[in-house]
Amino acid sequence: MTDLPPTLPPASPLPPTFSAVPQPLERTVTMVGLMGAGKSVIGKRLAARLGVPFIDADTAIENAAGFTIADFFARFGEAAFREGEAKVISRLLEGPVCVLATGGGAFMNANTRALIRSSATSIWLKASLDLLVSRTAGRSHRPLLNQGDPRAILGDLMERRYPVYAEADVIVPLVDESPDATCDRVQAALETHLGHPLLMPARGPSE
Repeated sequence: MTDLPPTLPPASPLPPTFSAVPQPLERTVTMVGLMGAGKSVIGKRLAARLGVPFIDADTAIENAAGFTIADFFARFGEAAFREGEAKVISRLLEGPVCVLATGGGAFMNANTRALIRSSATSIWLKASLDLLVSRTAGRSHRPLLNQGDPRAILGDLMERRYPVYAEADVIVPLVDESPDATCDRVQAALETHLGHPLLMPARGPSE
């Protein structure tokens, strides 16, 4: 797969229907992307800005199962994990508005993808292979990367998953920058998609 360019494309102009009036977030935002893309890191920041809860689907799955994702894979295999993952995400999407970080394979499930499309706004954090490799290096808690050469595995996952990830509502290319800078761009892309600025809760003088 050809790697992503190191520079960002020009920002898209605001649509003519863009409203200047800030509005609260009315639909859950679902973060999509491969492991290492920063779904949790960026999702937490975005949720804090918008004053909504942040939920990590993998953590919710671990809480429901009573053991880690790695242990789930080892005991029951990937197919069983994907089935449980789909059920947990379905339940979370029925709950209050939040920012939800999903596992890298969740969006590949057609039923989960359809549910996200109908009840949430999906944002794909599109990372290059080099960036993903650097961010996941030395991490032993990712079961898929423990099965061979991480770079080769990530490259294969990109080939198979990126065409499906491209169905997300919003696509944000990633570069090597601070999480806050990425969150700025994610929020701007989300607001452009929604057609209005998002209302952010007022902060006290000590915050």
